[in-house]
Amino acid sequence: MTITIYHNPDCGTSRNTLAMIRQSGEEPEIVEYLKNPPSRDRLIALIAAMGIAPRALLREKGTPYAALDLANPKWSDDELIDFMMAHPILINRPIVVSPKGVRLCRPSEAVLDLLLVADVGQFVKEDGEVVSLRTQGTHTG
Repeated sequence: MTITIYHNPDCGTSRNTLAMIRQSGEEPEIVEYLKNPPSRDRLIALIAAMGIAPRALLREKGTPYAALDLANPKWSDDELIDFMMAHPILINRPIVVSPKGVRLCRPSEAVLDLLLVADVGQFVKEDGEVVSLRTQGTHTG
């Protein structure tokens, strides 16, 4: 498999991203990360590959973010990763891994830069928004 998506089937952005990958002709490996969370080492590797801080991966809506006081700057990166390991719902989604890179695909069109096929036409999101599926800056060779 060339593409992996860390997916939450209850999330519209995650469903749209998965559908865009499939429309490009790829059948990705799907990791339902709430059922099968990444290991601590894998989560750290994903964060590093995205070039973001752990705090940038935290999801606030629908999570224990506020109850755990995670907006407080006192938490170290390691502590924030500990919280994500204890409460995988805190990991924002979808994260897509492809040979072209790793990205948090919010909005779902962010996946276009990771697709292997340059032009797969149009895609209609669940909310009715039409997106032209042309990857940006695609090179061959």
